[in-house]
Amino acid sequence: MEIEKKDVPPDLSDRHGAGALPRACLFLAILLCLLPGTAKVALGTGPDSGLLAGRADDLYSARVDAVFAAYDRPDSPGCALSVMRDGRIIYERGYGMANLDLGVRNSPATIFDIGSTSKQFTAASIVLLAQRGKLALDDDIRKYLPEIPATSRPITLRQMLHHTSGLRDYLDLMELAGVLTEDLTTDEDALSILARQRNTNFPPGDEHLYSNSGFFLLSIVVKRVTGKSLREFAQENIFDRLGMRQTRFHDDHTRIEPGRATGYEPRDGGGFRIDMSNFEQTGDGSVF
Repeated sequence: MEIEKKDVPPDLSDRHGAGALPRACLFLAILLCLLPGTAKVALGTGPDSGLLAGRADDLYSARVDAVFAAYDRPDSPGCALSVMRDGRIIYERGYGMANLDLGVRNSPATIFDIGSTSKQFTAASIVLLAQRGKLALDDDIRKYLPEIPATSRPITLRQMLHHTSGLRDYLDLMELAGVLTEDLTTDEDALSILARQRNTNFPPGDEHLYSNSGFFLLSIVVKRVTGKSLREFAQENIFDRLGMRQTRFHDDHTRIEPGRATGYEPRDGGGFRIDMSNFEQTGDGSVF
């Protein structure tokens, strides 16, 4: 299963997330859902247990905890894990630290930046608008984004959803322009750099190449079609309706997010350094 961004330099490929560890933990959490055996649901009692944390049996819990033991330390960032079976949470727990400066541990209630797995909510927003007749998936993107130069054949919304548009990745372009992950960038910055491109990587529709640009541009399409930001549209039409009360697109680097985990990456020679992004554009990432 692929849950990573495309192969771009590490400083920008992780700009929506907290480094490689949370993505690895997400993948392992999915695998753990498939572990054989049975488990009982019980109330958790530890400081890092949730209301439905499963005790299972001690052997089962120990097997799960062993996967993350290397990170479950007061001097290491970590993750939060949830194991589900038959639609119920049977075990959940936090490992390691959410904030090393303040000594705050991860728990099942910690808020994480989910990185590129945010793209599914952008896609859902576009499909909702198509179902409502506000746009068509095979529309030329220049109907909504006339700033993007004409290409050898029209780029469609569907191609951007499928990573077949050929659009150059704006994260690569920003790195080439000397932009750092911790620099503040906005929708206007990303749109401007894409509008200056004179060609695509290949004729639209001919190949598949993972592109953050397509999903960023889809966030602009949502805004221009609805008059609402992707954050506002997704909140009203997806997250609120599904009862996802602690989930949102983060499009303001100054916004306080209670319970948010800090992002880290390993430091040469040992220890960790803070790795947080101030990019404000959404669509390709930024769901908390």
